[in-house]
Amino acid sequence: MILIDVDGTLVDTVPDLAFCINEMMAQLDMPRRGEAQVRLWVGNGTERLIKRALTGRMNGEPDEDLYQRALPIFLDFYAQNISKRSRLYDGVREGLAGLRAADMRLGAVTNKPECFTLPLLKQMRLLDYFEIVVSGDSLPRKKPDPLPLLHAAEVMSIAPAHALMLGDSETDVIAARAAGFQIVCVSYGYNHGENICDANPDAVIDSIAELLARAA
Repeated sequence: MILIDVDGTLVDTVPDLAFCINEMMAQLDMPRRGEAQVRLWVGNGTERLIKRALTGRMNGEPDEDLYQRALPIFLDFYAQNISKRSRLYDGVREGLAGLRAADMRLGAVTNKPECFTLPLLKQMRLLDYFEIVVSGDSLPRKKPDPLPLLHAAEVMSIAPAHALMLGDSETDVIAARAAGFQIVCVSYGYNHGENICDANPDAVIDSIAELLARAA
């Protein structure tokens, strides 16, 4: 079994996220945030992304009233812009098809809320590759907690020792290690500007097609 992260691993969603963050900030009469900055902030769920945009800091906590005003603005914009500017990374569709053809069981595990995850996967024509999709609000805890990975393994009746997580960030590495999974990371994703090699995954690959070659 291979569990795969979505944002930064399968799909480059930053162009849509940045557009929605900028529109949210404009409606709040606050400075827009550039796409390059949003790219550094993605990876810990919608709520944290909004808080980072409002404060300009990775762990900033905005005024609660401001956050409550910002949240529905962003959610409304993103519901209308889930995949208008997003794109698949090179080799994703071929890699997923090849893994399925090689009898690998696939699941998706993301910190993105389900109301955005399922439409994104459907609109990008990826949903049918996965037996299970675990989103950021599917369970009481999300990555880096191991619960989403362990839940998927239990549902699919796979022992963690026979499972692999494919992701793009230290969050994925921490979750996989805690769950007893192997962990492979892509070199191109979102990791807050840090080199993913510094997180010490089992391997770093440049495309999912390379994972297929390793599996073979």
